[in-house]
Amino acid sequence: MERAIKLLGQSKLAGQCISEEQLAIAAWERAVGKKIAAYTRPVSLVRDRLVVEVDDDIWRQQLYRMRGQIVDRLAKVLGRPVVESVELRVGTKRRAPGRETHPVGRLEEGGGAKIADPILSKLYEASRRKETA
Repeated sequence: MERAIKLLGQSKLAGQCISEEQLAIAAWERAVGKKIAAYTRPVSLVRDRLVVEVDDDIWRQQLYRMRGQIVDRLAKVLGRPVVESVELRVGTKRRAPGRETHPVGRLEEGGGAKIADPILSKLYEASRRKETA
């Protein structure tokens, strides 16, 4: 992947089909690594400055010290210096989809007796006891 990004970065024809912004954003994960890329999102390239959103201020402070190394790695991955500086901003955190934590409806007292199937009745009563415990 790194070779493909480098070839696109060095190609004169790449400017016609892919912008420098798209190249810099595509090279971000390769330049910083998967662990840092999980907490950051490159947003845009403004002139020669890559704007990157981070999850919190602690990540911003840590990456602020590494800006020079990041710019050097981006130039190495792209094959030419497209990015001259990195601007770090605290963005909104990405949240994974979650599960509902509270039950949808309340279970009735003694409702298992109304269920004709004995196995389902026992399962119902067990889940009711588990909820009220």
